[in-house]
Amino acid sequence: MDLWIIATLSAATFQTVRFMLHKVLAGGALSATGSTFARFAYAMPAAAVVLAGYLWATGTELPVPGANFLGWAVIGGLGQILATVLVVLCFRERNFAVGITFKKTEVILTALMGLVVLGEVISAAGWLAIGIGLVGVLMLSRTPDAVGLLRGMTSKAVILGVGSGVFFAIAGIGYRATTLAVPSDDPVLRAAVSLVCVTLLQALSMAVWLRWREPGQLTAVWDARGKAIWLGLTSMAGSLSWFTAFTLQTAAYVYALGQVELILSLAASVLFFREKVTARELAGIAVLTVSIVVLVLVL
Repeated sequence: MDLWIIATLSAATFQTVRFMLHKVLAGGALSATGSTFARFAYAMPAAAVVLAGYLWATGTELPVPGANFLGWAVIGGLGQILATVLVVLCFRERNFAVGITFKKTEVILTALMGLVVLGEVISAAGWLAIGIGLVGVLMLSRTPDAVGLLRGMTSKAVILGVGSGVFFAIAGIGYRATTLAVPSDDPVLRAAVSLVCVTLLQALSMAVWLRWREPGQLTAVWDARGKAIWLGLTSMAGSLSWFTAFTLQTAAYVYALGQVELILSLAASVLFFREKVTARELAGIAVLTVSIVVLVLVL
């Protein structure tokens, strides 16, 4: 089995656990922004320890990234911050499995972004996959009090969920470019260097934001350290896996395989959070999953 496949499956598993912790923390004293900061603040020291340990164990010198490394790191890091805040807010509107499914529109959005930004042509089969995915989103967008298609598509849950997908797509493209800017043939080393840099930038920028806009949240993040440290550790493990996969394979393939997270999130929603998943929501998840499979086959 290729390393990028193993890394992606590892990333999807750790990410499911991380989002479960996000939901728990966001339901307590932490705001959505505070919960997002906790992820980066507790992940950064762990990532630094992993990088230092890897350099020592392999006897490798720290590589000096290329000139465009920092710019891509900022783009990817900012995209991930905004995406995480939006998906945590989405959890408050709908159940865990549906929130994750909305987030997973990142696969379809990555294909569209490649067309707009990079000029990559999408085949007819690719557009078919996008259309099937849209049907799945429409099915999931119908809230209990929604009247008509327009109201359903403009519901808060859809806006937050699909918005998170947009920014996760930006993050994926940015992170792949970031890892490729590290001059090394070792995918794990490239991933670790990129992860330490990105999480450091994210933690510092969000600390400044919280101090300015949400006084008291920094203290709340520290008070929640008993749970938040696990958020950081799972985040570090998941992000290192994602970065490794992005180093070895294009973001579209990585995100497509990462759809296994849908199955894991559905299990978490039912077994851990004891949330009820309706037949319509299951059907929507199934349709969206079909679109992902079709997209994988045509990539």
